[in-house]
Amino acid sequence: MLQGYQSWVYENQPAIIGRAAVVGPFEGQGPLADDFDIIHGDLMLGQDSWEKAEKTLLEESNQLAIENAGLTKEQINFYIGGDLMNQIISSSFAARTLSVPYIGIFGACSSSMEGLSLASLMIASGSANYVLASACSHNASVEKQFRYPTEYGSQKPPTAQFTVTGSGSAVLAREGKGPKVTSVTIGRVVDMGITDPFNMGAAMAPAAVDTIQAHLRDLQIGPGYYDLIVTGDLSKLGYQLARDLFDKHKIPINDTQYFDCGMMIYDYEKQKIQAGASGCGCSAVVTYGHLLKRLQKGEFNRMLVVATGALLSPLSFQQGESIPGIAHAVAIERGEA
Repeated sequence: MLQGYQSWVYENQPAIIGRAAVVGPFEGQGPLADDFDIIHGDLMLGQDSWEKAEKTLLEESNQLAIENAGLTKEQINFYIGGDLMNQIISSSFAARTLSVPYIGIFGACSSSMEGLSLASLMIASGSANYVLASACSHNASVEKQFRYPTEYGSQKPPTAQFTVTGSGSAVLAREGKGPKVTSVTIGRVVDMGITDPFNMGAAMAPAAVDTIQAHLRDLQIGPGYYDLIVTGDLSKLGYQLARDLFDKHKIPINDTQYFDCGMMIYDYEKQKIQAGASGCGCSAVVTYGHLLKRLQKGEFNRMLVVATGALLSPLSFQQGESIPGIAHAVAIERGEA
């Protein structure tokens, strides 16, 4: 199963038998709206705090993914969840509602593919029959924690990103119809000394390229093996930096093959989003909503999703620390429809 230095290749390929993407109103105004299962018209979701609203998003996508898999929560062996809140409270409180064995993770915005990686390993190794993996974020709760409260109305630079309000969930099984997870590459922490929390695309881009390079090396394949290579939330600046690094390292990835979730979910012309999208929910809802739907329709057969995360905290920023980056890659191929 271990391939090369940091990758897993599965002989018994886990199947994604259920998935769901739930988003807020701003995401529902973007170009991917038709691919989301639920679009809320209110950021508060009927709750009395942003944090409770975020938990509700996660509870909804979890329940819907389980239903779409044709299962009940009692059949789920393990739940793996992550978010951006202190002590990952959204995932932990959603796990309280779900009441199944729970593993909480924190990979910042890479949590979606980190969770999917661990879930696939549990399935492929025979450690579970069904595993639920999810990740979520909420624009108002994240802005309040990592930058400035929304009510403050601070001016943001063009390099800043807009946190997605959304939750994506997937159910993996040892067998069944649906896309297959074929391999995984676990990323290393890469830190190039970026200290600006309003420029996280630049902080994460080197980690994304490092993981993609490791994946291709470990599996001894070229980028052309995949129809689509998608990073998590580098957005405009980080995307261009990644392209420059591909050229520098002579990785032949072309413009028609490489995309970024942070540039796909919003309309740059109509929505004021600065550089693009970010947040744990970004790669989660784009992957489990838009990309898997395209894969199952047969628009392409193989994709590599590389979720990226900036591993900072408010405390580390206040103490003058730089921003380490991380990226985890999951290869997904079209399975039986």
